[in-house]
Amino acid sequence: MFALLLYIGVADDRKLVSDDMLFRKLETCNYYAREIVRRYGYHSNTKDFGVAYCVPRLVDPDKARIY
Repeated sequence: MFALLLYIGVADDRKLVSDDMLFRKLETCNYYAREIVRRYGYHSNTKDFGVAYCVPRLVDPDKARIY
């Protein structure tokens, strides 16, 4: 399984806001990671900068919701 980690903020002040989205396939996890941090238009406030990536995670499939 792969967990999608989502961080918000700039490098010195980055906070983990989500780590509970689990995926069976890395390709699916990477798709959602890419789409979550996509930006449209002009953003002058860099404090809401988002970073998302996928990491392997060992979970019990009977106890976790997996996408």
